[in-house]
Amino acid sequence: MRFILAFLLCCVIPVAHAAVVTQTVRPGIPASADYRVGDRDKPAVLLIHGFLQTREFHTVATLADGLHDAGYTVLSPTLSLNIPARAQSLPCEAIHRHSLDDDVDEISRWVQWLKAQGHRSVVLLGHSFGSLQLLAYLSRQPDPVVKGYLGASLVEAQIGEADRGALIAQLEDRVRRKQRDLVSQPLSFCRKYTSAPADLLSYLRWDQPRTLAALRQAPVETRLIMGDSDNLLGHDWMKALRHIRTKMVVVKGANHFMDGEHEFDLLARALELLGQFNNKVAR
Repeated sequence: MRFILAFLLCCVIPVAHAAVVTQTVRPGIPASADYRVGDRDKPAVLLIHGFLQTREFHTVATLADGLHDAGYTVLSPTLSLNIPARAQSLPCEAIHRHSLDDDVDEISRWVQWLKAQGHRSVVLLGHSFGSLQLLAYLSRQPDPVVKGYLGASLVEAQIGEADRGALIAQLEDRVRRKQRDLVSQPLSFCRKYTSAPADLLSYLRWDQPRTLAALRQAPVETRLIMGDSDNLLGHDWMKALRHIRTKMVVVKGANHFMDGEHEFDLLARALELLGQFNNKVAR
């Protein structure tokens, strides 16, 4: 199956051009995206990378190549993280001056950009934390042009061994007191993530219950692709996803990044699920 898929994709002639496009997402903050035009009869795919990464990260870059080769229009932004024209991953050790609200605002702007190009249907596709950011966007009155959501290796905002409730209460108190001193705290794969209280809070509030609720209440069809050898997931995360009867495909042996031999598995599952969205849009 993998050999056949690889052969077919290698034989496809690209249906149109690719270009790097830019827009100003906040005053003084330009951001860019790779835009590859495909078949206008298929939904455009907005592809979002993982935490602190860029669109060049191998999982999303390989996925973008494969989806476009299969005829889909793909828009792959690099979220700015409040850095003008950011083109490199941001290290954990940096001082982080971005929030989930900023991320969601940028996603909204890229959806609007696709809409302005004449795309009548958009499917959101994220990897890892990008899947969470897209869920956050869906929870805030998404544009009707968005027709579906596909999350690969979805995670909640992990914070290590800290008491999340106590930490949130402390940060909320700092915000009320207008204290802006930076706070360091484990977040996602970062052991030490330094940020302002309000910005850090925007991520910490997305725990397992809130992420699960966002999946259940999403205003569009949702699908997940998960690896059963993913050791970066939170405690009982796969069990929780199954409990709410999330529509999910599990790739045997795949890790969080679905790299190596599982790249074709990820692409094949993504194409299969996108085809389901495509059929519903066509009706």
